[in-house]
Amino acid sequence: MVRLNRIYTKAGDGGQTRLVGGQKVRKDSLRITCYGTVDELSACLGLVRTALETSPHPAAAVTDVAGMLATVKRIQNELFNLGSDLATLLEDRHPKQPIVEARHIDALEREIDAWNDSLPELRSFVLPGGGPVAANLHLARTVCRRAERLAVELANHEPIGEHVVPYLNRLSDHLFVMSRHACRVYDQPEPLWEPATT
Repeated sequence: MVRLNRIYTKAGDGGQTRLVGGQKVRKDSLRITCYGTVDELSACLGLVRTALETSPHPAAAVTDVAGMLATVKRIQNELFNLGSDLATLLEDRHPKQPIVEARHIDALEREIDAWNDSLPELRSFVLPGGGPVAANLHLARTVCRRAERLAVELANHEPIGEHVVPYLNRLSDHLFVMSRHACRVYDQPEPLWEPATT
């Protein structure tokens, strides 16, 4: 159980923060930027949750909407695991620490395959849009790609958890397919790229 009794401590006023193992690092360090971007991604998924909870949907889509909502909630929790992973040097991990694991990636892949099987074949690139749920999923996808790029850069400088980059890579694909699924569930046309012909 996490207890947060004091919200501000003034400990970071000098531009530094501490990792889980107690090491002081600058707040603009690559590791902090990386898990800060993962936090930003979770906030984007909060917009997806709100859109799922408030956007009118066809009566026949109740089960699909509930399924997407449960999936987004699960992913937000997994992103906290990912943040824990990134906020801890590998040598400081403890056995019960929440981190992303291979099973989390497997779950994303199963959902991608299940949704993709029911979607029409793509004949052009998809533009962000397609209603509040799909549009916010596209926003989350782009932030996820940025988090992935930062994680790759971080891994070039110091060791990180073995599942961090694969999880973010698969999650960005998952969010893309989920946005297409949302267009179908909400009966919204998918905006497609129309190359300029002039």
